[in-house]
Amino acid sequence: MLRLFPLSLSAQYRSGGPPPHRCFVDGGSPSQRTGPGLHANNGFGVRVRRRALRGADVQPDTPSSRRDGDKPLHADAQQGEDGGVELLDSVRKLLLEDAEPGEEEQGQFPKRWAIVFLCFSAFLLCNMDRVNMSIAIMPMSVEYGWNPQTVGLIQSSFFWGYLLTQIAGGIWADKVGGKTVLGFGVIWWSVATALTPVAAKLGLPFLLIVRAFMGIGEGVAMPAMNNILSKWVPVSERSRSLALVYSGMYLGSVTGLAFSPFLIHKFGWPSVFYSFGSLGTVWFATWATKAYSTPLEDPGISSEEKKLIISQTTSGEPVTTIPWGVILSKPPVWALIACHFCHNWGTFILLTWMPTYYNQVLKFNLTESSLFCVLPWLTMAISANVGGWIADTLVSRGTSVTTVRKIMQSIGFLGPAFFLSQLSHIDSPALAVLCMACSQGTDAFSQSGLYSNHQDIGPRYAGVLLGLSNTAGVLAGVFGTAATGYILQHGSWDDVFKLSVTLYLIGTVIWNIFSTGEKIID
Repeated sequence: MLRLFPLSLSAQYRSGGPPPHRCFVDGGSPSQRTGPGLHANNGFGVRVRRRALRGADVQPDTPSSRRDGDKPLHADAQQGEDGGVELLDSVRKLLLEDAEPGEEEQGQFPKRWAIVFLCFSAFLLCNMDRVNMSIAIMPMSVEYGWNPQTVGLIQSSFFWGYLLTQIAGGIWADKVGGKTVLGFGVIWWSVATALTPVAAKLGLPFLLIVRAFMGIGEGVAMPAMNNILSKWVPVSERSRSLALVYSGMYLGSVTGLAFSPFLIHKFGWPSVFYSFGSLGTVWFATWATKAYSTPLEDPGISSEEKKLIISQTTSGEPVTTIPWGVILSKPPVWALIACHFCHNWGTFILLTWMPTYYNQVLKFNLTESSLFCVLPWLTMAISANVGGWIADTLVSRGTSVTTVRKIMQSIGFLGPAFFLSQLSHIDSPALAVLCMACSQGTDAFSQSGLYSNHQDIGPRYAGVLLGLSNTAGVLAGVFGTAATGYILQHGSWDDVFKLSVTLYLIGTVIWNIFSTGEKIID
């Protein structure tokens, strides 16, 4: 397109006179395609931008750019200056209006990716604050004389609040905006984290309440994030953005597991909660001043970026009522809920029981077990972003969103199913660790599958949809963790893995039959 597009500035040419010197858009010699814009000697200039041109500009009429014998443009342009300006302005408007979405001013960092990075850092803090208790509980139990049953009660109290706010957080985010809800969540769980040592000294009931309060704060994070990204991120970048945000959770676990032992050794176990909790206030100060629920509310966003986002996302208008009947009547919604359950069953079992498996089956000591527990989180952080890039590339090249979501989630189900099924045939500890890492690595492709699908099928209700499906996912974690303990009392690890593989296969069938990448809820 537009291989040869002459721009005449001469009124004389329109009246039948000799044509003036012409400059071409993306069509002349190399010397004619390197200039920064189109300029007449009267000082007027425009900058032509078009996706097909990718920055190719019109060469200014200068002696170095004219061929021998060419007449300067100035001589002809003097007579038709007004007409030339009018013509150039028309061409500029034509090209800019026809420009593909995505052409943004160079040198300006996209605001939508600033929002994505802030969400990434929030999820980094989320898992740092969550996993620190798994390390600190050991010296705490020694100090306060807690038995294993009490330790289990304390660990589970987090989920009491976490379950309560999944759907409620989604409704709240869809009605008032993701900025308010996510900001509330981070401050709430950060304060609860910092109060943990105080509550522990006051007594067990106070500690249980504070841990439940922490779950309340973290419970709204995922629905709020899903809501705000549905307003900010175009569909062509959705998988990458969500993969980056969720990789923040994985890296948060790595960071928490790495720094907690050091802080406990140097400053005592309360320092973990004080230091991690204080980071939330730093994040909130940035969030409150830099983030907005929608690009329409942001006065600092460029017009080009705003046009791109609005053309590929849902309306920024807040939701007033939730159409529960419509939502619950759609088979793809139930596919999301069922597959989230199947996915989290295996994921929570591996992440909760992995240290025990390494210690009891592979005979690693506790230090080695802790070290190898970090590997799956690192693998997931890397593969989630790789999967997001692959998914967005497929969408940008014309593959339907439905096909992309089915491919990515099938990898997220069948990959872990395959690698877990191999564990019963492996005797080498090194190969067993590799299988576990590969299982979690392929599991992370789910970020570009079911975890991206809420925004596909109902972008205005993305928070509610994630709240619904993640409630099922949390229940899978609670029941799956308990069921694993029961199975190990009466069976073996092979039985644990077989159940997880079965659920992965069931999820694959449900997803490929009932899921869709099209919007089904307005």
